[in-house]
Amino acid sequence: MTDAPTRILRNHHLDSTRWDRFVRRPGDIIVATPYKCGTTWMQTILLALIFQDTAPRPLHDYSAWLDFRPADPDARRALFDAQTHRRVIKSHLPADAMPIDPACRYIIVGRDPRDVFMSLWNHYSAYTETAYAEFNGEDCPGPRLPPCPDTPRALWAGWISRGWFDGEVEGWPFWSNFGHVQSWWDRRNQPNMLFVHYNDMLDDLPAEIDRIARFADLPCDAALRNAIAEATQFSSMKANADLLVGAVADIFDGGADRFLNKGTNGRWRAVLTAQDLAAYDATAGATLSPDCRAWLEGHAALQYD
Repeated sequence: MTDAPTRILRNHHLDSTRWDRFVRRPGDIIVATPYKCGTTWMQTILLALIFQDTAPRPLHDYSAWLDFRPADPDARRALFDAQTHRRVIKSHLPADAMPIDPACRYIIVGRDPRDVFMSLWNHYSAYTETAYAEFNGEDCPGPRLPPCPDTPRALWAGWISRGWFDGEVEGWPFWSNFGHVQSWWDRRNQPNMLFVHYNDMLDDLPAEIDRIARFADLPCDAALRNAIAEATQFSSMKANADLLVGAVADIFDGGADRFLNKGTNGRWRAVLTAQDLAAYDATAGATLSPDCRAWLEGHAALQYD
């Protein structure tokens, strides 16, 4: 039996009601990542496994973001309805805001929240005036997305201590990061859930591709695995950024090259102060279970095999 969502999330970027009229198929793979945790990376790997080749494919045609509010919902559903291959659906919703179908598979990619923040800063600070006009149009539900603060630490002050939706205490002005991960973590023992850590993909991508293939019941011999690992390393994806994410120069200053920025961790160490990290400790301690926090920070591993 499908678990129904228990809350609705709608803001300048998100609309969880887009799932209400979406017809799921058995075997659908939902990439339910928090933002800035390797979503594009995971989508690209899954499409390579499904099509059994490493040709780069435009994600907006093959693995669209279903709950992205500015997109035309009818056109997005029609795109997925027309697909005859195994479908990969992108979502940035927590587990309690979308239907959880036992016939579908869910992949959650985790990353140290401090690294998430640095990647978010790059993303948000690159928004153009066109981007703000798209997100804050007349049909925007609720408050508009404010301009990005001038410095990472100015953004951090709000991001680590304020929520956007009721019941959230961090993630402003987007939505919760900590709460998103915890909502899925609470379901981690369900057989149709796979947790993948960003650090593990950096450290041993072929091994993670093997895990993903087994979970999704997709064939993957050593030759294909190694080819996918080569094609989806950061430098390869950066070279194909325009094809993968489309012409986004009107949305991001710097276009696709800015969208796929560095793919590295640890940049927060040169930015966040002791006071900033104390705020992080307080929020993480209040919102994450100890085991979930340990996993996100790379201090614990999950065993699946």
